[in-house]
Amino acid sequence: MNENSNIVGLEKFFYDHPKIALGFSGGVDSSYLLYAGMKYGADIKPYFIKGAFQPEFELNDAVRLAKSLGAEDKLKIIRADILADDIVAENNSRRCYYCKKRVFGAILENARADGYNAVIDGTNASDDLSDRPGAKALKEMKVFSPLRMAGLTKAEIRKLSREAGLFTWNKPSYACLATRIPTGRRITEGLLQRVESAESVLSEMGFRDFRVRVLGDAGKIQLRPEEMLMAVEKRDSIVRELEPYFNEIYLDLKGR
Repeated sequence: MNENSNIVGLEKFFYDHPKIALGFSGGVDSSYLLYAGMKYGADIKPYFIKGAFQPEFELNDAVRLAKSLGAEDKLKIIRADILADDIVAENNSRRCYYCKKRVFGAILENARADGYNAVIDGTNASDDLSDRPGAKALKEMKVFSPLRMAGLTKAEIRKLSREAGLFTWNKPSYACLATRIPTGRRITEGLLQRVESAESVLSEMGFRDFRVRVLGDAGKIQLRPEEMLMAVEKRDSIVRELEPYFNEIYLDLKGR
């Protein structure tokens, strides 16, 4: 199946579902879905869940993208205390399953109250769902994934986003802050804030695609290979700026 037929498949989805709610993160995939839904004439309403797992820049990007498409009045921001769910906070191997249940449960509740009975997310054809508890939760809640249904890959979505003029076209993939905490270690808001602050520092220094993972009381920096030299050159600044958040700072030479 080629890209054109995939786009036709996406257009058909919105034709068949002319009124739809979108779980919106401000990332590459959900941003293109918002654009495509509007392009194909659907009444599409984006919902952004803001909790401790989502950094502030993701909310800012979501607002910016919605505004660029003229959808700022449609965007609904839902504040949610995900860590209030103890089974999420304890961070076992099924954390993502329970988190997705809570997040999309809130979206479904709000969407139905707003008159939207179907919800979509940005899962695409490149995503490996073989061992993703969160995908199981979405399936149980009957959340549609039109990009995956249409066979659109991540590379195709980036290309289409660029052609559409979306600033998200080359945005690095971003997993929620909880993924920085080792499975089995309890997640606290303070720990997430330390990670978010450290990653914000690296972003301001010019790094683009990276993670700061918690390792005991240390922060382990993971970069793309092409940014390793920059990290060495900025070693003193990195240590100085990240010391308020982690006692020790490591650079993972394997990279991302």
